[in-house]
Amino acid sequence: MSKDAANSKSRKDTILVVEDDRALRNGLAMNLELHGYHVLTASDGEKGMQLAFDARPELIVLDIMLPGWTGLDILEELRKRNENVPVLILSARNTTADKVTGLDLGADDYMAKPFDLPELIARIEVMLRRQRSEERDRPVLSAGELTIDQAARTVEVCGANTSLSAKEFDILCLLAESPGKVFSRETILERVWGWDYDGTARTVDNFVASLRKKLETDRPVRARICTVPRVGYKIEVQLRDGASED
Repeated sequence: MSKDAANSKSRKDTILVVEDDRALRNGLAMNLELHGYHVLTASDGEKGMQLAFDARPELIVLDIMLPGWTGLDILEELRKRNENVPVLILSARNTTADKVTGLDLGADDYMAKPFDLPELIARIEVMLRRQRSEERDRPVLSAGELTIDQAARTVEVCGANTSLSAKEFDILCLLAESPGKVFSRETILERVWGWDYDGTARTVDNFVASLRKKLETDRPVRARICTVPRVGYKIEVQLRDGASED
């Protein structure tokens, strides 16, 4: 086995393929799996959108012409939600205007059909390497005695590691990115659970209650998650003299 093949076997990245052509969809899935990727597939825009938010793939291969939501609709919605997952667009339309539209909406790459499979795999490799490099450079968030390493997905309170669930971590990051800013329960649901999640505001309340409990410590902590009645939540950081830092 070649060195490249051995390396590919060790990968665990998940790739979402959204393509309505069954033969092409299955062929892409089979070849990506042979290269060591975990592959999810969707045959229409609605399912593709749901998987994009729920499964959190490392990369999306996205056809433009889809039943329901088009590929461009999905791409635009992802970028509206500040989702930076790499997206490679596939399209039978190969005009400069089509490419510009896709790239302007936030696509990372664009390939016209028919395409060369080894080139597609190579482009995916490049996009994932770039994404991993960018993730390593993601800032460490600090709020009072809280330290949040976004790349490693770890949290420390007063220097001690604290174990959080994936959703608890995402809520904490969202609040800590903008200390003092109030996030409504609806916004938290959209940003953390996804655009079509059927949960209610009570879902957010339950996760925030669990998150607060896990962040508790015997030592004084200036950062705390505050409830804003009838609205939502924010992180508030107390200054040394007791005033709030906004």
